[in-house]
This record gives sequence, structure tokens and C-alpha cells, in this order.
Amino acid sequence: MSEPVSISTGIAARYATAVFDLSKEGKGLPALEKDIDALDDALGSSADFKSLIASPLYTREQQGAAIDAIAKKMNLSPTVANTLSLMASKRRLFVLPQLVSEIRAMIADEKGEVTAEVVAAKALTKAQQDKLAKTLKESVGKDVKLNMAVDESLIGGLVVKVGSKMIDTSIRSKLAALQNSMKEAG
Repeated sequence: MSEPVSISTGIAARYATAVFDLSKEGKGLPALEKDIDALDDALGSSADFKSLIASPLYTREQQGAAIDAIAKKMNLSPTVANTLSLMASKRRLFVLPQLVSEIRAMIADEKGEVTAEVVAAKALTKAQQDKLAKTLKESVGKDVKLNMAVDESLIGGLVVKVGSKMIDTSIRSKLAALQNSMKEAG
């Protein structure tokens, strides 16, 4: 049985704040950012890792030993490695995805950046990504880091989410709007 989202988010926020503050104090924000990227990659690519952090079948000791080995193999900073060990001993590893998101947001805020979730119908070139980031920076007033994804069902165009704003210029949404207006007219 999983924890309610609000409880998970609260737990993750407390750990994230502690890790961020400790890293910032020790001038270790670049190392923290590298660790968070590595953990995010592991969460995205390894079903075994996701199972380890979420499954109640593993004991505290098994999770702790596995996390220690993973942290050593990933060459994580002592602050992050110790935090993961503590989370394993407290059976809190299930909040790791939220922890990664929280820390990533804190780092971006510290750097004066904002992350834009961009879904395109086809992969954008580096030049197109740079132009989009520049345009978004002018609109938002902060440096914009793009988090790219491809969804061919959009047919063409982009869907851009920056904070609570969403801009949908996809052909799919335009066709849906046209279909709705035709239903209203007929």
C-alpha cells in the first residue's frame, strides 16, 4: 500500500531541504546536482532500482545494503549517500522520486533557472532548442532549462509547460478545437 501523495511530498521536502542546506553550506551544490542527475537516470532506466525503493518485500537491512552498494558504485557524495542510507533505515526510500524533483527545483531556484517541460512532435535540433530557450527566457525573465520529450501523436508543433503556464501549439490540439467548433455549428 502506498502513502498518500501529500504525505510523500512532505517527507521528500524535509529530506530535500536538509540535503540541499548541507550541500550549500559545504559548497557542494555542483556535486549535489551531479548526484541528482545520476539518481534521476537510475530511476528512469532501472526497473530493479525502482522495485528496490518501492517494494515492501525488502527489509530495512536489504535496502540499506543495496543503497550503500549503489551509492558507492554511482560515486555519490557523502551527504547524498548518508541521506539515502538514513532513508533506507527509516523505510522512506519510496519518496526518492519526489526527493529528486524537490532538490532539482531547489538547485534551479538557487541558480535563477526555471525548467520548461517541452513535448514536441519530433526531436528538436540543438539550434531549435537554443532558440526556444532564448524565447522562453525573454518571456519568463529567468534562464530556462528545457526538459525535452517526443510525442509523435502531436502531429506537429509543441506543448510547453513552464510552472503553471501551458502553451499548446500542437496540430492535434488545433484539430480537436476545430472538431469541437464544427460540432457546435452543426
